Amino acid sequence: MENKVILVTGASRGIGRAIAKELSEEGHKVIANYNKSKEKAEELKAELKQKSIELDIYKADVSEREEISQMVSYVLNKYGKIDVLVNNAGIDLVRVFTDVTDEDWNYVINNNLYSVFCVTQEVAKSMINAKQGLIVNISSIFGQIGASCESIYAVSKAGIDGLTKSLAKEFSLSNIRVNSIAPGLIDTEMNNDLSEEDIKDIEKEIPLKRIGEPKEVAKTVKMLMECDYITGQVISVNGGWYM
Repeated sequence: MENKVILVTGASRGIGRAIAKELSEEGHKVIANYNKSKEKAEELKAELKQKSIELDIYKADVSEREEISQMVSYVLNKYGKIDVLVNNAGIDLVRVFTDVTDEDWNYVINNNLYSVFCVTQEVAKSMINAKQGLIVNISSIFGQIGASCESIYAVSKAGIDGLTKSLAKEFSLSNIRVNSIAPGLIDTEMNNDLSEEDIKDIEKEIPLKRIGEPKEVAKTVKMLMECDYITGQVISVNGGWYM
């Protein structure tokens, strides 16, 4: 597979970091987007540089259209194209539904769903002109099965899956594939609020009896890059937690 230009949002930590690292080590030119975690992004860049791998990092709030537009223009002006877009950036909110405010709703939806809509819309223009591309959206198991006290998060991820299927149909005319990856419980900072006992209880429910690693999601992105006959799918990476 020839080297690609890949934009990964929310790439300074967790799953996004693993994706940026995996694809950079495969020889692809990766632009790792971050917003608040500048130090983490620079750490990843330095780590890869020790292996003589160049990682491009770019600060942008993906809930803001103007910042997204500037980021996409930067990538296109520097590299001439975007072959692969990985929409990974997202946040969580744990709150009893009756306590959720309008501000909570807007915050989660803007960061998790609007960001995917907006970044994809900006990037898709160049992909349509090029008549090729791959878009991978990181959703969640909770977009499929729901989540108590995480209703807004679940709504945002279900919306991503719906957008994925719709765009897979629409963009197929331009030879652009669109898929979602729906991770189960993955060992990232987003789950730091879970105790060891919480994790053990969840592991009992998972057929493979363990939580996932970020690199396992990253390898799924790599698989989607290598297989040209997959589009419109929500791929579960969850150890069989939801079948």
